[in-house]
Amino acid sequence: MRGAVFGTLAGIGAVAAAGVGFIRYRLRGIPPPVTGVFPNGMAYARLGAGPKTCLFLRGGPGNVVPMGPVFRAFSVDILRPFLESGYSVWVVTRRQNMPRGHSIEDMAVDHAALIVDEFDGKVDLVIGEEAYGGMIAFCLAARHPDLFDHVAVWLAGHRLSEEGKELELGFGRLMAEGRTGDAGALLVRALMPGLRVPGVDRIFGAVLVRMAFGTLHQYFRNDVLVEAEAVAAFDGRQILPKIQVPVLLIGCDQDLEITREIFEETAELIPDCTLLIYEGMNGFQAVNDKRLPMDVLHWAEPSIGGATP
Repeated sequence: MRGAVFGTLAGIGAVAAAGVGFIRYRLRGIPPPVTGVFPNGMAYARLGAGPKTCLFLRGGPGNVVPMGPVFRAFSVDILRPFLESGYSVWVVTRRQNMPRGHSIEDMAVDHAALIVDEFDGKVDLVIGEEAYGGMIAFCLAARHPDLFDHVAVWLAGHRLSEEGKELELGFGRLMAEGRTGDAGALLVRALMPGLRVPGVDRIFGAVLVRMAFGTLHQYFRNDVLVEAEAVAAFDGRQILPKIQVPVLLIGCDQDLEITREIFEETAELIPDCTLLIYEGMNGFQAVNDKRLPMDVLHWAEPSIGGATP
């Protein structure tokens, strides 16, 4: 959610400041994505056509793939290095029409089946984004290590902070009730706690939700609450020690939902974990940091130079 929110707010400013020309400049050399929904109900967007496969487990909540020009313009710094390194990047979400009580572990089973059914049983790189994608990636690493060569997780931990649980559940419940303006306002207040102008949070929130999620599918209200409940309930202290493959974990030190302490606890739970902490950053800043893709690529392919010493 942090990446989509931050990118959307930046996109609003970019559109106002520079318009279509700026977006076209940012997207130079990046063809429009191929989008669709897999037979199992998981939406996807594929960028690039390289011989290596990167399965990008998108953050949340919300199992839609917003790949309009504004979103892509502010995702390009993260995605371009993978495309230039020979990857086809498949951005995927949780499946549609999930039953209530569908857990993070259940969602990992869905992703494992997807790799078997749609990717001939193996991908080169799995990236888990934020709590939703990252927690699923942890479960994949513990239960299905034969389905990928490398797994990297950024801005996810073995649990959310209490503040993070409250935010995710509050947003999920409001979206499930169709109160998108209130849900957006909740995020804006979390992003900008010093905002003092009455009503601005609802105005920005309504625009933010519309741009971040785009067109909602018929099961969205159900799924967004299922996701929020699953991520709030997840506690990886039992499953993470079972991971027997190397994991790259990238965190930060000023995040509301996942504190530095949680990142460090998570790394200690995984037998072979490389932890990078981006100092002086919150989650909104770190998820859009240009070091992210190069640090992942350098870890997965040491011949590629990394951004972090």
